[in-house]
Amino acid sequence: MSQKSKPKEEFKTMHDVFDGFTNRAIYKLITQGHFEGLESPISIGKESNVFSALKKDGTRVMVKIYRLETCDFNRMYDYIKDDQRYTKFRRGKRNIIFAWVQREYRNLMKAREANVSVPTPLTFSKNVLVLEFIGDNDVIAPKLKDAIPKKPKEFFNKIIENMKKLHKAGLVHADLSAFNILNYNEKPVFIDFSQCTTFESSRAKEYLERDIRNICIFFRKIGLSAEEAKVKKEITGK
Repeated sequence: MSQKSKPKEEFKTMHDVFDGFTNRAIYKLITQGHFEGLESPISIGKESNVFSALKKDGTRVMVKIYRLETCDFNRMYDYIKDDQRYTKFRRGKRNIIFAWVQREYRNLMKAREANVSVPTPLTFSKNVLVLEFIGDNDVIAPKLKDAIPKKPKEFFNKIIENMKKLHKAGLVHADLSAFNILNYNEKPVFIDFSQCTTFESSRAKEYLERDIRNICIFFRKIGLSAEEAKVKKEITGK
């Protein structure tokens, strides 16, 4: 039986790796019509898993599921507490994760509005985020670390252009590297926006410099001349 025709009665079998709370959040999204069911895992991380999922029309979305028991709540809180959008945030493990997911959705929406190359955020519920599938058919686009661009200089310039757009929108990714950029048909797509923060954060400058350093180090390793000071000036104008 294909994944597409798999009946909803098999939901429990398909999702028995999740806790009951997460299963209910996933099932809610299914009943709302956002997707039919999870397919293969795209990535398995310490804090979240990303799956492909089929919609009724046969197209795919990405479903990012944060693990309630293994997330680094203290690290998440360090980012959230410095975000002016969450000044009335109530601390607590689940509240932290729910805010983290909402924050990633909001950051992606703002980045998308600024024409930054990111997956379109579609919806979220509790600890589950649904995103546009970036890839062809059922094959997800590879991460930059696994797919060296054929024209590194052009790809590097496209990354810097997207960083400029993000900066103009008042955001800094705060975790940008070859691990969080997809190479989709020789074009960069930024992913993983949960740590993204506004420039009102006291650590925004530090995060931007770290993002620039990570990108420059990667491209220098593959033979490109990438000066951090020059890149920073291009992004910020300073």
